[in-house]
Amino acid sequence: MNPANPAPGFRIGGWHVLAAVVAFFGIVIAVDTIFVVAAYRTFPGQVSTTPYEDGLRHNRSVARLRAQSALGWRAMAAPAQGRVEVEIVDQTGRLIAGLQLSGDLQRPATEAGRIALDFAEVSPGRYAAPAMPESGAWDLRFTATGSAAAPFEAERRLTWP
Repeated sequence: MNPANPAPGFRIGGWHVLAAVVAFFGIVIAVDTIFVVAAYRTFPGQVSTTPYEDGLRHNRSVARLRAQSALGWRAMAAPAQGRVEVEIVDQTGRLIAGLQLSGDLQRPATEAGRIALDFAEVSPGRYAAPAMPESGAWDLRFTATGSAAAPFEAERRLTWP
């Protein structure tokens, strides 16, 4: 062997690069295929065992919300010292008296610590329920019944200091 002329070593040629690229994408496609097949076998896509009944329930909910929207009622809610206050007004802005309200407070991210509320009418169209939640954000959900109209449902985010 002549030191001035070393023996030819391994050289990467066009066929080597082609084989490496084909092998790389072949492995990626094979792994993706395995994952897709495994995902499909473990979850075929059925979300509910009663999809027809769920659809009917959803349609009734949409109809109820449309009827409520047609009433034109609006609800305002606010935290107060030791209680929750709610006002319900009609489309002309008049307070609606004589309703029975029921509802609850719960944290936005969990159902732990839910507080059931017992509302009473403190003045015509103004309702209050005793509540002493911890400070922070709470979701108020309530239903008003007792008028000739369908039940009025509302949800408001309230924050206690």
